[in-house]
Amino acid sequence: MKGMDVALLAVGAFFGASVRYAMTQSTLVFHTLPLNVLIVNVTGTFLLGVFVVLFHRWNLDARYALLVAVGFCGSLTTMSSFALESAALLDNSRYLTWAVHVLTNVGLSIGALIGGKTLTQAILAP
Repeated sequence: MKGMDVALLAVGAFFGASVRYAMTQSTLVFHTLPLNVLIVNVTGTFLLGVFVVLFHRWNLDARYALLVAVGFCGSLTTMSSFALESAALLDNSRYLTWAVHVLTNVGLSIGALIGGKTLTQAILAP
């Protein structure tokens, strides 16, 4: 990796982690289902879907992928917090909540990525 690549990755990661931190400061819970990580994961994957379309449509330099996809979206979304919350639900014998937590994070994140791509393609359609 070259110095500029590292700098772009670091800038994207800084902003992604900062947004995630801000979005997870106040704990949001629906019954016993934690929502903060779900919100950042769905938001981040939606933005990644938008970026993927723009990246290809505008033939962007690969450095933008380091800045936005890997740096920003990678730091905004959080597998480690998702895994920690999932393990805590299992530790507390909240099996149904654990299943809903896993299915919503994975399902809605994939759906958000597809939705971001689809919406962006529709907006940019000739």
